[in-house]
Amino acid sequence: MQTLEALVKDAVATAQGATPPSPAEAEAARVLQICNGCRYCEGFCGTFQAMTRRLEFPKADIHYLANLCHNCGACLHACQYAPPHEFAINVPRAMAQVRRETYTAHAWPAPLGALYQRNGLTLALALAVSLSLILMLGVAVQGSWAQLWWHAPLAGDFYRIFPHNLMVAMFAPVFGFAVLALGIGVARFWKAQDPGALEAPLRGPARAEAAHLALSLKYLGGGHGEGCHDEDDAFTERRRRAHHLTFYGFMLCFAATSLATVYHYAFGWVAPYGFSSAPKLLGMAGGVALTIGTAALWRLNLRRHPLHGDPAQKPMDRGFVALLFGTAVTGLVLTLMRDTGALALLLCVHLGFVMALFATLPYGKFAHGLYRSAALLKWAIEKRQPLSLKLGSE
Repeated sequence: MQTLEALVKDAVATAQGATPPSPAEAEAARVLQICNGCRYCEGFCGTFQAMTRRLEFPKADIHYLANLCHNCGACLHACQYAPPHEFAINVPRAMAQVRRETYTAHAWPAPLGALYQRNGLTLALALAVSLSLILMLGVAVQGSWAQLWWHAPLAGDFYRIFPHNLMVAMFAPVFGFAVLALGIGVARFWKAQDPGALEAPLRGPARAEAAHLALSLKYLGGGHGEGCHDEDDAFTERRRRAHHLTFYGFMLCFAATSLATVYHYAFGWVAPYGFSSAPKLLGMAGGVALTIGTAALWRLNLRRHPLHGDPAQKPMDRGFVALLFGTAVTGLVLTLMRDTGALALLLCVHLGFVMALFATLPYGKFAHGLYRSAALLKWAIEKRQPLSLKLGSE
């Protein structure tokens, strides 16, 4: 126990820096010090490889390593010091708890960082329902409640319900704020990491490697490249596949919206577009992938090993997944029933989910992808630098 107490004392002392460490940061420093002495998991992922380049773990490095961790669980199941051992080493949980503090610390505007603590399933669904009802009320006052529930078919022309300029006025500020808030937060995180200079010939390869790691989710392959651990000790690729379906489904939907914007402003081709058009094909493919991916993520979240991750963040995780799932499903239903008298009602519900998704984007689980990508870029830069640059005062 004396050795453990000494490790804890050293970890706390080195993590303090300008401000005392939070309990989560102190625990992460303790875990990293013990892992750095053991190094059994050294080859598992970039987190442990980056860890071995350090003798100390100040606050910035703790947050960097926490966001580099993909929470695959391989190290927990391989660790001889994991619970019920007295050292109680749980890397996935320690890293997850620090990640939430990363988002909160770098949030912009700063007072809204507290939303990361409250952004859960109930809030997400309540916001989506509230916005949908507000849109329904707006439609009803222009006609009648009866026409909202069922009206004469409009051949999919949703601009007869919400004019194009009105939709732009509703969504552009929300989307713009989300991009701005997330961009400033990640920029603050990047500045705190101080990745160091890199020779010009190496910058391209570093960026290419970081992009490959982010887009392929290599580190969700587990320590042996066979996948993550979920509800048992068996390897599985389910999490990586679910994340890929969700991410690329979302990107296909975003591409569909972006292409439709180009059609509208550059060529004057106004919606609705036919089912064989590029925006519709991209949107439907993305909606199907997003529906399957988010349903799989929801199931995996419910069945996850109890020692994985941070239980306090499950409401935030599920809230984000629920909004993505709701956006995808309502979008698909709207597409399939656009020629019916339910167009107005379905459009209000879909737009309510979309607005709720983008309104909570800067202060929800979406942030983890951006911070993780920044950490992967730093790792790609760092591994190309001389080892002595990362050993602190030693």
